[in-house]
This record gives sequence, structure tokens and C-alpha cells, in this order.
Amino acid sequence: MSSYYVVTGAAGFIGANILRALNARGVTDIIAVDNLERGDKFRNLVGCQIADYFDKNEFRTLLAERHFEGSVEAVIHEGACSDTMEHNGRYMLDNNFRYSSELLEFCQDEEIPFLYASSAAVYGGGSVFREAPEHEAALNVYGYSKQLFDQIVRRRLPDAAAPIVGFRYFNVYGPYEAHKGRMASVAWHFFNQYRATGQVKLFEGSGGYANGEQRRDFVSVEDVAKVCMWFLDHPRRSGIFNVGTGRAQTFNDVAVATVNACRRAKGEASGTLDALVRSGAIAYVPFPEALVGKYQSYTCADLASLRAAGYEAPFYDVETGVGRYVEHLLANVA
Repeated sequence: MSSYYVVTGAAGFIGANILRALNARGVTDIIAVDNLERGDKFRNLVGCQIADYFDKNEFRTLLAERHFEGSVEAVIHEGACSDTMEHNGRYMLDNNFRYSSELLEFCQDEEIPFLYASSAAVYGGGSVFREAPEHEAALNVYGYSKQLFDQIVRRRLPDAAAPIVGFRYFNVYGPYEAHKGRMASVAWHFFNQYRATGQVKLFEGSGGYANGEQRRDFVSVEDVAKVCMWFLDHPRRSGIFNVGTGRAQTFNDVAVATVNACRRAKGEASGTLDALVRSGAIAYVPFPEALVGKYQSYTCADLASLRAAGYEAPFYDVETGVGRYVEHLLANVA
């Protein structure tokens, strides 16, 4: 019997990049799982080599019926509702917590690795981003759904029958995120704004930060996929790990990197932040009332646990990673 990798959320942003990373290794025995109610997500699967596809609900039913016993090598669980503005807690907990719990139990019963998506949203408005309960205080039901599942994982880790690895993603950007719409990365939004109007719009100052100076740990999805592949290659490692760059860079940095990458592609000279603001290429808009009290003005991954586990590869900074992303976007503009 063939042994398959299961990738949930396979038509989503990070899932699609992980599919491609597996394919790049010659792995094609992959069961892709997703919800294609929004049919345009199929585009993220185009060009990928998979062995089978299941709708998420069908997959959960078959999982409960033990249909996949003895046929799975590992599960990479990227399927989740990642909309931080979603208010339906019942849906969020079923999709992000209960579904994850079902997969965890399956992997433990089968004694196979379970790699899953957590989120830096568990840290809420805190200023310490270390994988410990005392630093976790989600600001929304999305963050809480991830925080709750991480609690379950912590209870299981001491007696786990197989590896369990949680990835606390920080602000991920990169190819195959267009379907996310308003929840896509700021790099994607900045690129499309600049292409359409010649101007990028950022929030004015908030939370004690000047215009565009709010800081996040922006991490390329290329690096995210590399971390996932590394843990597949090192199956004795378990735990919950931050996946970021360990650098907090400003939204201004992302805007400058985006605009300059677009300018370079047209043979134009790069500009400094001040020059781009003076020219109107970068502008600031009022901070939205809807985000007051629900917004992380600063994030920065503490990578001590990830490095202690043995992952030593460097991460792209914003200038390099966003530059590579813009090149991809320009090469694929319709």
C-alpha cells in the first residue's frame, strides 16, 4: 500500500507553498484536502502534483471512519479559518480547534508526525513573543482557537507516541495568497495599490508609533516552507515553535521594498522613504476605528526554541523577501 503525505488547507496560501516544496523534493504521493466552496482557490493547485483530493468535510468523515489507517506518512495541517475579523466563534472553534484535535488523535494512533499551523496571534497585544503560556493572551476568537489547541498539544507532548510540531507563524507574505483578499499580506496589498494608482497607503501613527512605524515580524512563505521541510527531515523534534525572522521591521520598510522593487523592474531608481513620501508614492490614512484594541502594533519572534531544536538557516529580511515576492507577482500579472 502506498504511503501518503496529507496536506490540509492545500489550496490555501501556506498549504500551496508546502505542496510545491514537497513536489520539489520529488514527493507526489500527496493527499490534498481543502474546502473549494470558493472555487477560485483551485488556481493555487494548478501545477502541483498530487495523488488525490478530498473536500474537508468528506475527509473528516473518512477520518472518523478510519479510512486512512496504515496509509499516511505524515500530516501537515494548514487548514484553518485565518480571518482575524471573523466573529462566529462556533465556526472558528470547530474549524480551528476540533478539526485539529481529530487530526492529532489520528496521528497519535497511527504514530506518524503531525505538523500544524498555530499563529503568533496567540500573543495578543503582549510584548514578549516566547512560546510560554504566561505570554499568551489572544485578542480575538481566531487567536483563541489557536491558543486553545496549543494548550491541548502541551498536555500531549510529554507522552506523545509520535512527533507533534506546532508552527506559530508571524506575518507571512509571498506567492499564492491572492485568494485571501483583505486578509492577504500588506506586501500583496501594497503591490496592487502601487500598480493601480502609483501610491501605497499605510496607517497613520497609533499605539505610540509614528506614521507607518508600527512593527511586525514579516516572514517570507519561502522560509516557512523550508522550516516545515526541515522538521519532516528531523522527525525526533517536537514542540511549539515561533516561525518568524527574529526581526521587527516597519510597515514603512515593506512599502519602500515594494515600491522600489516595482521601480527597479521598470528601470527606475530606488528611493528613500522620505523621497517616496514627498513624491506621493507613499501616503498615510487614518487608523481604522474597527481595529482599535484588536491590533498588534509590534511583533517579533523569539527564535530561541527554533534554534535550540537545530534549525540554523537564515531568514530573508523584508528588503530581500519582498523583492523576491514582487518579482514573482510581476512575472505572473495577467
